[in-house]
Amino acid sequence: MNIRGAQVLVCGAGGFIGGHLVNRLLDDGAASVRAVDIKPFEDWYQKNPTVENLVLDLQEKSACIEATQGIDAVFQLAADMGGMGFIENNKALCMLSVLTNTHMLMAAREAGVKRFFYSSSACVYNGEKQTNPDVVALKEEDAYPALPEDGYGWEKLFSERMCRHFSEDYGLETRVARFHNVYGPLGTWQGGREKAPAAICRKVLEAKISGKHEIEIWGDGHQTRSFMYVDDCTEGVVKIFKSSIEEPINLGSDELVTINQLVDIAEEIAGVKLKRNYNLTAPRGVNGRNSDNTKILGYLDWEPSIKLRDGLARTMAWIEQQMLTGVTTK
Repeated sequence: MNIRGAQVLVCGAGGFIGGHLVNRLLDDGAASVRAVDIKPFEDWYQKNPTVENLVLDLQEKSACIEATQGIDAVFQLAADMGGMGFIENNKALCMLSVLTNTHMLMAAREAGVKRFFYSSSACVYNGEKQTNPDVVALKEEDAYPALPEDGYGWEKLFSERMCRHFSEDYGLETRVARFHNVYGPLGTWQGGREKAPAAICRKVLEAKISGKHEIEIWGDGHQTRSFMYVDDCTEGVVKIFKSSIEEPINLGSDELVTINQLVDIAEEIAGVKLKRNYNLTAPRGVNGRNSDNTKILGYLDWEPSIKLRDGLARTMAWIEQQMLTGVTTK
């Protein structure tokens, strides 16, 4: 399915990735974009006056029915989520996102939507395959046997299965991408929901500005991750949406770094060197996680390619601007 000329709905459009995706879909020639989020409009990360902006609680089926009227394509990104600190301490809240996914699938089917994109997560992967920092990159089949991240990961895995069965039973075309750690400008950078790249950028900048050259790192710093810049994410979403890929597929960078190396890069960009204090009682997530991109390369001859240092430099510059102008995160 092509986006050009389509009537498109973005759920979670007031969020970090959703706001970037709205702009990307307009650039790709969508005839119209309906942007929906539960947050008051003034709290949206990006506000595009050229689209139809609605404040709706998509946990309610009636709101999903309203949102999908006249829509050809749905991009379902709406969820209660955040960084590891939020996920580990809000398991029930994360699982309640199943209401949004269920009602959106039901409404999309009833409205005759042509294609439904669902943003899943690398948190669906079996935890026993992520116990070592020297992790073997996760292949799509590593989600089973199921042992996902408690709460958030279970909800994502269940919703993947719903997409599959709505396709099998009702003929609703679905596409599912498993996001791996998306970061970039115009995202959450403080307040508890921020992810590691934004948190590290903020902490490094706080240390530089204050002159107190110390940083707290959650865990021992040896945990490994890959981080995907938001422009790669939106590019991948569009490519996967347009494709014939019917199975859940990884969407992430395969540039693996330790958290200590992430701090190294942030220090280099900021031009400071900090004393590291390791908080071994803080939420730290799995010991190692990376994206195996064999399948996405095979299907699309493409994979995320923006280097971490380049993306982090752009992100840090934006966060620094927010800090110096006194802007607080959403």
